[in-house]
Amino acid sequence: MLSVLLITFPFFALVACGFAATWRGILPQAAIPGLNAFVLYFALPCMLYRFGAQTPIHQLLDINVTLVYLFCATLMVGAAVLLTRRRLGWNDAAFGALVAAFPNTGFMGVPMLAALLGAQSAGPVIVTMAIDMVITTSACIALSRLDLAGGQGRNGAWLAVSNSLKGMASNPMPWAIVLGGLASAMGWVLPGPVDKTVAMLAAAASPVALFTIGAVLARSQMNSHERVAVRDYVPIALAKLVVHPLLVWAVGQAAIAMGLPLQHETLVVLVLLAALPSASNVSLLTERYGAHSGRVARIILVSTSLAFLSFSAAVALMT
Repeated sequence: MLSVLLITFPFFALVACGFAATWRGILPQAAIPGLNAFVLYFALPCMLYRFGAQTPIHQLLDINVTLVYLFCATLMVGAAVLLTRRRLGWNDAAFGALVAAFPNTGFMGVPMLAALLGAQSAGPVIVTMAIDMVITTSACIALSRLDLAGGQGRNGAWLAVSNSLKGMASNPMPWAIVLGGLASAMGWVLPGPVDKTVAMLAAAASPVALFTIGAVLARSQMNSHERVAVRDYVPIALAKLVVHPLLVWAVGQAAIAMGLPLQHETLVVLVLLAALPSASNVSLLTERYGAHSGRVARIILVSTSLAFLSFSAAVALMT
């Protein structure tokens, strides 16, 4: 366990540095969108492209990973909505479900799992990112629109899905995944100077992304003046850190027992991905669609704070 903590500590320390810098006013809140833009439009796409280009195409198109992970995401979303909809309504229940099922793969999982497990983790990571960004997010946004009155809920849901997919089209990360997959399939190699530039940007992704997570979390706490009952955010945070990885492990083991050709090493990656804290970008979607942003921000903060121990424990148990 100590050896695992020595590996994971720098990642969470960078998150803490970003939080402290923003909380103390060293990093102005006005600078945070710039950090986000650098990570989203430059550093992470370059990292994802390199991972995709260096990963065999059959790993990027692994239907077994897709089936297991998507099934678990569906169960997490369904359970969270079922348990909270009557009390919170469709909008808040849907975004609570999204934050319970969507791990922080891009900003935290990609660099951390690469450090822990090496390049072999890239295939499952990329597959799960695509599922969460496109399918899970679109489904939860559609569910959030079912609260609309006057029979417009269904039309609102379809419109929300359409807008969500348009938003995904402007997100460079899915395109980086697609281009990396094409490079892997076609054997493309970037020219030397271009490859070096991409590599430098990719190397910057981990520290800047982790620092930015802390900054975003601090900003959400500094700007949120809403009171949120503990029962509205702690159970979801615990479900993300404990129930989600246990569910993935159980479903993966059942799939292997039924003859699905899912490798044990791949299942380890999926479980550790599920053990990550909630994705920080869900708070932005929550604000855009008028849900309880304070609740979601607290779920993300609690899950990220507790993940230092819970994720490290999951690594120690699974590796």
